[in-house]
Amino acid sequence: MADPPAETGPGAGRAFAIGLRNRFRGITVREGMLVRGPAGWGEFSPFAEYGPRECARWWAACHEAAHRGWPAPVRDRVAVNVTVPAVDPERARAIVAAGGCATAKVKVAEKGRDPAEDLARVEAVRDAIGPSGKVRVDANGAWDVDTAVRMIRALDAYDLEYVEQPCVTLDELAEVRRRVDVPIAADESIRRAEDPLKVRAADAADIVVLKVQPLGGVRAALRVAEACGLPVVVSSAVETSVGLAAGVALAAALPELPYACGLATMQMLTADVTAEPLLPDNGYLPVRPVKVDEERLRAVEIAPAGWRARAEAAIAAADGG
Repeated sequence: MADPPAETGPGAGRAFAIGLRNRFRGITVREGMLVRGPAGWGEFSPFAEYGPRECARWWAACHEAAHRGWPAPVRDRVAVNVTVPAVDPERARAIVAAGGCATAKVKVAEKGRDPAEDLARVEAVRDAIGPSGKVRVDANGAWDVDTAVRMIRALDAYDLEYVEQPCVTLDELAEVRRRVDVPIAADESIRRAEDPLKVRAADAADIVVLKVQPLGGVRAALRVAEACGLPVVVSSAVETSVGLAAGVALAAALPELPYACGLATMQMLTADVTAEPLLPDNGYLPVRPVKVDEERLRAVEIAPAGWRARAEAAIAAADGG
C-alpha cells in the first residue's frame, strides 16, 4: 500500500492506545499520537501527568522526527537491555529468557512491595542471565538515602552493573554515591538542558540516562550528552517502534556508547504500529527507519481529539502562549 500524503501538524495526528503486558509506572495502556511529515513518522506520547510546558519538549521530538530526520549514525546497531518490571521471580526469569539480551534492567522499590521481593526478583534475573550477563536496577527515586545504601549493598550480592535513580534529589544521589561502591545513574534528574551541568556539579552520578522525547529530540539530547561529559545510556519512554526509532537514532549518533541501552521495550506492549517492530536480535537493535503499517495502526487507533488538543497546547506553551 502506498504511503498517505505527508501530514504537517497535530491536526492530522493519529492517536493510539496499546495494552501493556505488565503494569508499568502505574498504567496498563500506553497512549499517544503519530504524525507523518516529509522526513517520516514522529511519535508524541507524554504521560498523562505532564502539563503543556513539559509536553512541549515531547512535541519538539515528534516534529524533529517527522520534519527534519536525525543526524547520521556512527554505528549500525545498538546493544540493548531487557527490562524486567516488578514481577514475581518466575515471571522475571521468563522475561529475561525471552528477551535474548546480555543485560537486564530490573525495576525495584515499587510502592507497596516488600524489599525481600526485590531481592528475590534480582536473584532470579541473575540466575536467568548467567554469570557473564549484566544486571542493573532502577528504583525510580523511591528510596531515602539510608534505605538506598542498605538495599544497594544487599542487591550487590548479585553483582550490579549500576543503580538507576535510587533517590530523588541530587544531594541524595551524591550522598548515596559516596557511601556505596556501585555506580549511580541519573535518570529522572535529567529532564532539561541545564540538568546535566547540575548533576556534574553535585558529583551526583557516574552515568546519565537520556530519553529523546522528554529532552526535545535527538539533536537536543546530543547537546545534553555533550554538556554532561559522562557516559550515556539511552532509554525509551515505552513507545511504539516509531518512538523507539528516535532513541535508536540518538544511541547510534553518540560518539561513545559504553553501556547497553534501555530501548528493547517493544516486548512490553501487546501490539505495534509497524509490520517490522524494533525487536532485539542477539541483544542488539538495528539502526533503521520504521514504516507505519496502516492496518496495524487502525487496529489500535482511538479518537484523536484529546491528543491533538494536547499537542496544540504544547505548541502554544513552546511559543510562550
